[in-house]
Amino acid sequence: MAERQAAPAGHLLFLLAAALLGFWSQIWSLPLFDLDEGAFSQATVEMVQSGNYLSTTLNGEPRYDKPILTYWLQAASVKAFGVREFAFRLPSALCATLWMLLVYRFAAVGLRDYRAALLAAGSLALSLMPAIVGHAAIADALLNLCLAAAMLGIYRYHERPDLARLLPVYLWMGLGFLTKGPIAVALPLAVSLLFFLWQRQPRRWLAAVFNPLGWLVFAGAVLPWAYPLYRQDHGAFFRHFLLEHNVGRYGTALQGHHGGPWYYLVMLPLVVLPFTALLPGALARARRADALDGYLLMWFLAVFLAFSFSATQLPHYLLYGCTPLFILFGRNWQRCPARGWALAPALLLALALGALPWIVARVHVPDARPFEAGILTLAANSFTRAYYVLAAFAVAAVLALMLRRSLPTPQALLGAALAVQLLVWFGVVPVFAAAQQEPVRAAALRARELNLPVVSYRTYLPSFSVYRGAVTPNRTPAPGELVFVQLDRLADLQQELGSTVLLVPEFQKGGVALLLRPAPDQAPSAPE
Repeated sequence: MAERQAAPAGHLLFLLAAALLGFWSQIWSLPLFDLDEGAFSQATVEMVQSGNYLSTTLNGEPRYDKPILTYWLQAASVKAFGVREFAFRLPSALCATLWMLLVYRFAAVGLRDYRAALLAAGSLALSLMPAIVGHAAIADALLNLCLAAAMLGIYRYHERPDLARLLPVYLWMGLGFLTKGPIAVALPLAVSLLFFLWQRQPRRWLAAVFNPLGWLVFAGAVLPWAYPLYRQDHGAFFRHFLLEHNVGRYGTALQGHHGGPWYYLVMLPLVVLPFTALLPGALARARRADALDGYLLMWFLAVFLAFSFSATQLPHYLLYGCTPLFILFGRNWQRCPARGWALAPALLLALALGALPWIVARVHVPDARPFEAGILTLAANSFTRAYYVLAAFAVAAVLALMLRRSLPTPQALLGAALAVQLLVWFGVVPVFAAAQQEPVRAAALRARELNLPVVSYRTYLPSFSVYRGAVTPNRTPAPGELVFVQLDRLADLQQELGSTVLLVPEFQKGGVALLLRPAPDQAPSAPE
C-alpha cells in the first residue's frame, strides 16, 4: 500500500488564513446581529440561568424553533468564557473550520488530489454565505458540518460497505437531528436512495438503511435528550417544532421569507461569490463524469429542487447542497475558466463594496419607515478613511492577480477571495454593525444603568436582552417602566397609550429608542 502523502505546508498556511478570515475574524468585537444571533444567544443565557438543559425559552416564552445541540455548545462556551460575543460565536467558528477541513481531507485523501482539495476547501471558507454562517451564533455551521460528514460518509460507504464507515453516518445524522431536526435525516436518506439505485445497488442501500446497529447509534445520540424532554413537556416541543417549523415552513412562508420558484436560481451565484464563474464548469463536469461527480450533482440538485418549491425560502438553506459544489469546484480545477472571467466576480464585488458609501448615501427611505431610515443614516456616517483604504486594497489586489500570468488561475482566484473577505469583515460588516446593532447594545446598557423595569413594544431585537442581562417581556409599558421600541412602532405605542400619556426619551439612536413612562411620582433622568 502506498504511503499517504502529507499535505503541503503551503496548503496548511493558506487554510489557516482562509479560516481566520472566513470564520474567525471579528467574532469577538462585532455586536450580535438580530434576529437570529440575538435569539440563539438570549435563549442560551436563559438556559444557563434556569438550569433547564432540555428546552429553551426566549424572553421567558417557550422557543420551539430548533433542537438543543447548538444551545448546549453555546452554553458550554458561555460557562467557559462568560456572556460575550466571542463565547456565543465560538461553536460556529469551530464547526465551520472543521467543515472546511473535512472537505479538504475528503478531496486530498479520498481523491489523492491536493490541488483539488485546496480549491474545494478554500472556496468553502471564502465564499460569502459559508463565511456568514461560520461567523454567526446560529445553528447552520454545525448543521452543515453534520450534513457534510454524513453525506461524504455515505459515499465512502459506497466505496467500501462496512460498519466502520456506516456507523459514523448514523452518528452524524443523529447530531444533525439534534441541531436542526429532520433535514439531517431526510437529505441523506433521499440522496443515498437515488444514488444507489443509479449505481444498481439497491440491496446495499437496504442493508445500510435497515441496519439495527446504525439506528441504535442514532438513537444513542438523540434519545438522551428527546426522551426526558418528552416526559417534561408531554410532547409540546415536538408538536410545535415538527408541525410549525418543519411542515409549516415548507407549506407556508414564515415571517415573509418567500421568493418563488426562481429564488435559488438567482441566489446561487451570490451564495458562492466570488467563485461564481466556476459554477458552469463544475455542473457541466458532473453531468458526464464518474460516480462521485454524479453523487455530488444529485446531492446539490436534491437541495436546490426541494427548497425551490418550499414556501419559506432563505439564502442559507442552499448551503445544505453547496458542499458538493465546492468539491466539484476543486475536481474541475484543471478546467478553470480564463483568468479574466474567473476573477471578474471578485473584481465586481470589490468594486460594488467600494462604492457602498455613495450607494448608501443615495438610498431614499420613505418617512413611514423610520427604523430603516435611522439605520441607513448611521451607516452613511460610519464609513471611515480606513474603509476606503481597504476597498482600494481589495480592488488593487484583485487587479494585480488578474494580471499576474505566472500564478495559476485557481491560486489567483483564492488570493482574490482572501482580499474580498478582508474588505467584507473589516470594512463592510463593521459599518452595518455600527448602524444596526450598536444602537441596540447602547440602549440595553442604558437600560441596565437606569435599573428600572423594562419591556419592549412590538420590537423583536433579542440581543437587547442579552446586553441588558435580563429577560425583556414584550407588552405595553406600565407606569414607571422603560420601553424599548423601534421608531416605526412609536406611533402605534403612543396611540395605544393615548395622547395624554407622556413618554420621556432616555435614549435614541439609529432606528431604536428607549423611553420612560413615568410613574406619578417619578422624575425622568437626563436623556442620552
